[in-house]
Amino acid sequence: MENQSDAAETGGGGRREEVSEIKSLISSVTDDKVEELEESGAETKSDSVTEPGEAEHREQNETTTGGEPEIKCVPSETRNKAAEADEDKDVNIVSSSNINEPSEEESDTLKDTSPTFQTVSTNIHEVLPELTLVLIGDTNAIEVGSNNILLGHAEQTHGYQFSSKLYDLCGRHISVINMLGEQNTDKFPLYQGVHAFVLLLAHGQHIGHDNSGVQWLVKSFGKESLLYLMTVVTHDSEEQCEYAMTELYDKSSLVGKRYHTCTKSMENEMEIIALLKKIDVMVSENDPHCYRRLCGENKEHEEDHNHKSHEEEKMDFSVCHPTQSDPALEEMQHHTDENKCQPVNDSANADHSPKSLDGTTEGGEREIKSPRPSSGIVDMDVNGEGDESVKISEEINRKKKKEGEIETLFHRLQLQDNHQQKLSPADFLRIGPTVKQDHETFEKDLAGSFLQRLMMLDYRARYIPVTQHSAEVSHSDPVADFDTLNTNESFLDAFFSSHRDSNESKQSHIHPMDVQMAVYHCSDSFLKQSMITKLSQCQYALPLLVPDPVTMDVECPLWTFRQIRKTWKITQIEENSTSIAMKSSPICKAETPMVSFFRLGSLSVSKSQLMSTLINDRHNTFFHRNCPGSTKSRHLLDGVAEIAWYCPSGKPNDAFTDCTAYCNLHGDALSNEKQRDILIDKASVNVVLLPTPKKGDKSMTLVSDLLESEKPVICLITDDDCTAVQTKKGKYKMGLKDRSQSDVSNELKRIIGEILAGQHTTFQLEAMMNVCGIRVDEDDAVIQKGKSGAMEVMKTLQQEDFSKIKDKFLPCQGRLWHEWCKTHKELYQLKGHVEKEKSKKEERLREIRQKQCDAPCSELMELFIGSMSSLPSMDKEFFLKWTQILIDSLSTDDLTAILQSYDEKWSEVLALKKKHAKSESLKRKQTELEQISTKLQSATFGLEHIFREMGQIYEAHKTVEEETRKGQTDWYKYPELAAELMISGYPMELMDGDAGHVPLIWISSLLEAVIKKLGDQRVFVLSVLGVQSSGKSTMLNAMFGLQFAVSAGRCTKGAFMQLVKVSEEMKKEFQCDYVLVVDTEGLRALELAGNATLHHDNELATFVVGLGNMTLINIFGENPAEMQDVLQIVVQAFMRMKKVKLSPSCVFVHQNVTDIAAAEKNMDGKRRLQEKLDQMAQLAAKEEGCEAECFSDVIAFDVQKDVKYFAQLWEGSPPMAPPNPGYSESIQELKKMILSKASTSAGITLSQFKNKIQDLWNALLNEHFVFSFKNTLEIKVYRKLEVQYGNWTWALRSNILTIENQLYNRIENGKVDKMELSHLRETISKTYGEVKKEMENYFDDADKETLVQWRGRFEIKIQQCQDDLVAGVKRKLEEVIQQKKACEKLDRQKTEFENKLLQKSKDLAHQLKDQAQDEEELKKQFDSVWNGWVKELTADTKPIEDINLEEDQMTVIQELGIEWALIEESRRNGGYQYISKLGDYFDYVILTKHREHCDETQQPEEGARKNKNLKQQEKYSRKGAWVTFKTWFGFGIQQPEKNTKSPLSYEEQQSFTSFIEKMEKQTNEIIQLKPVAESGYTSTYLTEVAKNVRECVTEFESEKKYALKKEFTVDLLLHVFNIAGRLLSESHLKFKKRNDALTYLESNKTQYYNIFRSFCKGNSFAVVLGELICEKLKVSMVEAACNKTAIDLAGEMRCNFPAFNGNRLNLEKHVLKSLAKKEDFDSFITYIKHPRKYVETFIKKEVNTYIFNTHKREARDVLKKNIEDLKRLVSQASFTATEKVKTQSRKTDEWLKTFSSLLGDVLAFDASFPQNFTDINDFDFLKEEVEKGLVPISEELSSLSLSKIKKFRQKPDQILIEQLCKCCWVKCPFCAAVCINTMEDHGPEKHNVPFHRPSGIEGWHTRGTEDLVIDFCTTLVASNRSFYPRHDSEEAVPYKQYQRGGDKYAQWMITADESKLTYWKWFVCRFQKQLEEHYNLKFQNWGEIPREWRKHRKDEAIKSLDEMYKCE
Repeated sequence: MENQSDAAETGGGGRREEVSEIKSLISSVTDDKVEELEESGAETKSDSVTEPGEAEHREQNETTTGGEPEIKCVPSETRNKAAEADEDKDVNIVSSSNINEPSEEESDTLKDTSPTFQTVSTNIHEVLPELTLVLIGDTNAIEVGSNNILLGHAEQTHGYQFSSKLYDLCGRHISVINMLGEQNTDKFPLYQGVHAFVLLLAHGQHIGHDNSGVQWLVKSFGKESLLYLMTVVTHDSEEQCEYAMTELYDKSSLVGKRYHTCTKSMENEMEIIALLKKIDVMVSENDPHCYRRLCGENKEHEEDHNHKSHEEEKMDFSVCHPTQSDPALEEMQHHTDENKCQPVNDSANADHSPKSLDGTTEGGEREIKSPRPSSGIVDMDVNGEGDESVKISEEINRKKKKEGEIETLFHRLQLQDNHQQKLSPADFLRIGPTVKQDHETFEKDLAGSFLQRLMMLDYRARYIPVTQHSAEVSHSDPVADFDTLNTNESFLDAFFSSHRDSNESKQSHIHPMDVQMAVYHCSDSFLKQSMITKLSQCQYALPLLVPDPVTMDVECPLWTFRQIRKTWKITQIEENSTSIAMKSSPICKAETPMVSFFRLGSLSVSKSQLMSTLINDRHNTFFHRNCPGSTKSRHLLDGVAEIAWYCPSGKPNDAFTDCTAYCNLHGDALSNEKQRDILIDKASVNVVLLPTPKKGDKSMTLVSDLLESEKPVICLITDDDCTAVQTKKGKYKMGLKDRSQSDVSNELKRIIGEILAGQHTTFQLEAMMNVCGIRVDEDDAVIQKGKSGAMEVMKTLQQEDFSKIKDKFLPCQGRLWHEWCKTHKELYQLKGHVEKEKSKKEERLREIRQKQCDAPCSELMELFIGSMSSLPSMDKEFFLKWTQILIDSLSTDDLTAILQSYDEKWSEVLALKKKHAKSESLKRKQTELEQISTKLQSATFGLEHIFREMGQIYEAHKTVEEETRKGQTDWYKYPELAAELMISGYPMELMDGDAGHVPLIWISSLLEAVIKKLGDQRVFVLSVLGVQSSGKSTMLNAMFGLQFAVSAGRCTKGAFMQLVKVSEEMKKEFQCDYVLVVDTEGLRALELAGNATLHHDNELATFVVGLGNMTLINIFGENPAEMQDVLQIVVQAFMRMKKVKLSPSCVFVHQNVTDIAAAEKNMDGKRRLQEKLDQMAQLAAKEEGCEAECFSDVIAFDVQKDVKYFAQLWEGSPPMAPPNPGYSESIQELKKMILSKASTSAGITLSQFKNKIQDLWNALLNEHFVFSFKNTLEIKVYRKLEVQYGNWTWALRSNILTIENQLYNRIENGKVDKMELSHLRETISKTYGEVKKEMENYFDDADKETLVQWRGRFEIKIQQCQDDLVAGVKRKLEEVIQQKKACEKLDRQKTEFENKLLQKSKDLAHQLKDQAQDEEELKKQFDSVWNGWVKELTADTKPIEDINLEEDQMTVIQELGIEWALIEESRRNGGYQYISKLGDYFDYVILTKHREHCDETQQPEEGARKNKNLKQQEKYSRKGAWVTFKTWFGFGIQQPEKNTKSPLSYEEQQSFTSFIEKMEKQTNEIIQLKPVAESGYTSTYLTEVAKNVRECVTEFESEKKYALKKEFTVDLLLHVFNIAGRLLSESHLKFKKRNDALTYLESNKTQYYNIFRSFCKGNSFAVVLGELICEKLKVSMVEAACNKTAIDLAGEMRCNFPAFNGNRLNLEKHVLKSLAKKEDFDSFITYIKHPRKYVETFIKKEVNTYIFNTHKREARDVLKKNIEDLKRLVSQASFTATEKVKTQSRKTDEWLKTFSSLLGDVLAFDASFPQNFTDINDFDFLKEEVEKGLVPISEELSSLSLSKIKKFRQKPDQILIEQLCKCCWVKCPFCAAVCINTMEDHGPEKHNVPFHRPSGIEGWHTRGTEDLVIDFCTTLVASNRSFYPRHDSEEAVPYKQYQRGGDKYAQWMITADESKLTYWKWFVCRFQKQLEEHYNLKFQNWGEIPREWRKHRKDEAIKSLDEMYKCE
């Protein structure tokens, strides 16, 4: 209503057309009514409005009143008397001001047809107004004028006015009393009820004036008048005053619809209509609906007046009801008081006084109706012609009154909008604020609270106390204080007087059943069904026949009963034997006797209370007058027939032996004929409550008919005290007077039991569909459409053996699916030839999937999927619900029969066991019992099985990637269909309980479809775990209103998940959008036994605990043994979570605990639970191999907060026990705690939840969960972090490289001679700060919960990275400084050389100036003297000689005592060059450490061993040593060898390789530390290398059981000398270049020739200096440009090149791709044996390709840009230096110094020049010469080859190698795959790699054979095979526990992987021959390549790398 008024306010005058349509519609409707009543002989009384043909009346009226229409307001007393007088004349007054006045012609017609028309027309203006409005407030708030709709006069007048404009607008009589600006109210006596006081306030003055206006109103009319106050803020037409409304709302406690805004002119029709609507709403909410207190009287006068009024009212009542004396009299009197004043649109609460069908009261008088004052028609039945008219009028008034009452009720419950737009389950299936159990509820929240508490199975939902905002609603009248009453009565008289205070005018609170029925009427079909189902669970009666509150049509809500199932036990007594049979049935199909109850007239006895005692004397099954909250007024219950069932429990104290229905008709049966007749017809027994009937009463006729019928009748007479007597067969009567209810109930039970023991009719709910005259809700088109679709599906199941339905109609989930699951699990239990077995099983899995695809889609599935795909959303919901209902119904009889059979057979087995008989009979019975059990499992069939079939069809097609064939279903759409249901709140199966498997493909696709529809929402996952049948599903359903199956006799199997939306209100507190609830099957299921149970329970517990953010551990009962079993499973699951770094929380729910209110017992229980948990934690810690002293070491747990005790679910013994209210309270407390914890959790996204399901399940398939768990979410987050880490380190590296260049130039320029670490750190601090800030932002981003575990470590790593970079730069630059200092002598010589050479050049040029044009001659002359100049200048300087490394190497080796011949032999054959790549090192080994075959420096001291070793050596030969050596040394089980006879194990061969690599690395480090470039070479460096090698060889040999030949030492020395030689030669060349004078002079020959030539041409010193400067700049610019370009290109490739812009894993992927594309076996072998070396080669190659091929143009552009930048820098420096020198010293040295400093850190420029240039004065000329010289330099540099970059200090490939290869290079101990962690030292993170490979690739082969190993280590760790960790190990370690093999194994994380690993399978097949030749072994026998591997192609292999990278 409020929305409508707001719309009206914004409409303005632009909607006059709509108003016109409304008025025309009103006119047409009312004209029709007039014509209808004319035809029935009614006489019409018209309203006083101006209409055509009635001008005479108006003119005449205006003449008598001075120009104004006469309005007569008659007091209520007068009207009451007039009504009585009119009734004596058989005149019924019907108010109808909504009917327009008749035209003149119509008036004439009426005169002719009614003799009383004259009288009526004379009083035509004495009609009571429909609304009376009093205007109060400020006169400035309104503009009075002719266009003012409210006050349509040219000037303001006070007093009563009838508003003709309002009548024209809306067709209603509205009286307006203008009191604006008046202070004295005495001249305005109110002789009629006021419906609204309209307080007018001008905008801008409303805040102050509203208080004064309200105070005046209270002073003048009393506080009660505030209930009738409507505040209107007026404004000018151009003003806006929305904020004024907001201010008033904030100040007031009244609701917003009691405020309004409009223009001061009040011309806008829509504004006035909106105002009237708000007034109507206010009137409807007020009780009474009008204010009747007289103004201007003092309190004493007022109280006297009220007293008199009460007396008159009592007199009136006594006249109407002279004989009434029972309690109903008070009810009628109450309503008579209420109905004194009624509004036009809303009436007071319904009058429930019993009435006869002819409209009279029980007293015999005709009831005086209190009609809506909207009628103005008088029907006078003088000649008997108006009977029909009277009935029509009464019916119209009754309906209007009823509508008004119901509208008021809906408004009070805030359901006015939901009567049309129904509430749905979605409105309540969401996480909202918790219901406050111990607080009263506001009236407006009643409906919501009722539903929420009902959904929680709280039967007290009917009895919700209400908190009142104000005095609007009253529960009871407050006690008056007589001392304060100013009356003349004595105290005694006053004490016993029936004094009434003002509270009588207040509304009573809403009847509880009105709340229930209002919610019922405002709910859609699904919510109704859910609501009725919950009412049934609460053991309440359910509505069977419901009259529509508007049309009064009777409806049978059959649909709402469809989900209800009742279970009972039938007791049959035959021949002194008693048998008890259990029966379970959907209540709609149950055929039971029915006992119907109804009353005739108004009774002092409660029929409903009597019925409740028959069914359950401890529970009010039927609501009755003595229930809490009951009131006299109720609006929606009369005419409702409720039904309840008594279900016996098979005990002796059962009231009845079979299920019996009881039906209760509310209200007087005489007034509800249709419902009464239906119940009488359907009942087996009719029970009638009535007073003794009198002759002529209609009740007499009805009773007579009942007694004459054949059906048994029991008459309960309220005013008779006779005992129960059977007057004739089946006809009983019993008096109720002076009898206790207990006696009556017992006697009634006896009589009904006797009747039902004989022959009787039965009742079935479904039979109501055939009843005529009522509407059945299932007849609705949408329900029928869903039902017809479901029936089509169910037709396919008819006449089928129910236990075989799944096999026949759901073939994909039966034998095939179970076989698939079994085979799939066997992949993790491989034995023997694991790869071959794995391939076979994978092929078998594909075959099964193919069979599933080929299986024809059954008719059942076709129909079901067809309906799911084609039906609209609403139809689909009904279809699903119907299908579920029909399936459950179909399975009931079969399941009941099977269960009965099982019970009987079990009893027989027990009987035989008691006899201790081990006979064949017992075995046969046990076998039969097992068969029945199997049949029971097969017969379990529900909707979840159909969805399971959909999932299997989808998985099968998805696996084989088969396109949909013609006629097949669109399988790829199945996840979308299921996603829609899951979003709507339907539970979906997560784990198949029958197969014990998670269909990962289906679940993943389903969740992806949900994500596609909802987005990747965050969810809080709540899971539950507990023993079977402990009430887990019931608890979740009650807590969240979910739909987990708890009916149809089935326990939950597997796991189900359901989404619950978080309401917008709660999202403010939550970080999640949904709560995802996971319900599971029970632990310790009876279907499993022994180890299977334990394994299954551990698996399930681990899965559920891992999934949940929180897990509810449900413990049932107080049995210590059961508790211990569950706790052990649970604690172990949490222990596993801790080990895999998952941290869920838990809450223990202890259900079915007695006396939970006892705090002491609770504390004791918690203590015992804590002790058990601690004990279980210690046991689990031992089993899982970790430490834990208590449960809190495993998981954060507080026993005081995280343990909840629940009372038992039922309040008594089922099946008739209602739920325990304490259970509901516990549910609410638990929910509150869960939501509190959930509010602090960020939950996980749906995509993360999907990945977690996969990770947990894949790990659970392995025996060792902890070793097998791979947290995909963590891995993905870590991989992203690695990429960011690379970005951060690159930012630091690129910055430090720039700093290095700058400092290098400063050192070269002589500005820095010392390198401080603090200065370097300060220089890089800005970049480091930015990186740290980026890190902080990243770690605080979306995945912060996961990232937090690595934050500290990565911060340390970044700090270390900075420190390493700074230290590295410091070391490099200190070397430069040392080199520069070492060259100081030469630098001094350089100056001397340059001066002398310059002078010599100048002198020679002077001699040859005539030959300056002959270039050849000049060159010839210069060359002829150059050598002489050099010789002269270097005469006193000793030249630095070249080094002879070969000679020094031989000398050093000989010094170690090794024979020259041995050295020469090694040099000659060159084998030492390949020692690091050698596969077999056996040629270097002596099987015994014999002196003559050992290096003498390594001979053992014991001389006694010599002869023994000689003998043993003779015994062995290279050819025949294998067998004995193998037996003696016991080497490893797998050995890679080229020579199969080699006795060295794979591990020994690897040790040689590792040792050689170690020597290479140490040699590099030794040489790099030597100052060769600064001080020159000395042979002692080689001696140091040689000694280190010898010592290491000695140590290496000491660890072996064999000796090493001297050849090994020689070859190794020559090999490392080779490496050292390269480094020494490069460094010595640098030393010579920097320190050798001759070399220096020769390198500058060209420069001095150019100077010489310049002098020959006669150039000045300025020109020559310019040329010298440009020559120096050219070299420096080339170096600077190349260094800068190298850094820039490295950065560009780091960011943009795919192989370099990610983490280490990304680089590895591209390396493997490049290898596959090349298909070069040698490259593969290099990668396998020396991965880092190959990766460095790969980087170099890719950099070269990028710079010189694919991105050559871009690289050149970078170089050109850098050259241009340098050119600009030089030009700017020369200009600035020139300007500075011109204004200062004008010296050449100053110019050069300034120029050099301006080049700063960018260019190295030596400012020292010969002294000859000191007299230059023209610096502008010098600047021009420098710029002129730059032109050819720029041109030359522009064409500079990119290859120049390689020759300078910074090289792009080397930069990227240092960036990308500073990572982990540890190899897998099985297959030698390299760890792909981006950080070099990444502990405690374990090594891992997704690209594991067959061990045979590395050369592993089976011990004692030539068979290469074909197995992947990821397969082996899932197999049952074992390995020996070392070649000499005596104990084998199972691959599943490979970590036990030692540190190098424990440091690795190798998980069993189902991924295809296609890449290495393709490699083995592609290079099989080369691998066999390389290792001289074969892929045969145990190493035979599975044939399936040969199907893989190269493109598939490359594609598999991308897929695996995505997974990581």
